[in-house]
Amino acid sequence: MYYIVESGKPFEQASADLEAAVTAGGFGVLHVHDLGNTLRSKGFPFTEACRVFEVCNPGQASKVLSLDLRLNMALPCRISVYTDQGRTRIGLIPPSDLLEGLSKDPALLPIAHEVEAALIKMVDAAR
Repeated sequence: MYYIVESGKPFEQASADLEAAVTAGGFGVLHVHDLGNTLRSKGFPFTEACRVFEVCNPGQASKVLSLDLRLNMALPCRISVYTDQGRTRIGLIPPSDLLEGLSKDPALLPIAHEVEAALIKMVDAAR
């Protein structure tokens, strides 16, 4: 249900490398949520670093939405860079797992697998 890799890079470098890999992979970064900073700014103790990158390939998103518009609630895809006890990790929930749980349309699976392969390639490149 999760694809998570450990990176030997510091958090900041892994974040920068992921952003470059997303662009190189033909996707765009729509937004980056810095969950660690947000929680700390609201007074919650959070010792780890965590950024969630919302990424999208408009062509693939268009295909998904043309099959089932309700899936707009599952888009864009998200890739996280975070630390866990001092170790940098990069991970995502595979789109095939996510979409299979939300729609039974068999035409979605090939699209989800294409997107998933691209996302995993990006994560592995940033590793």
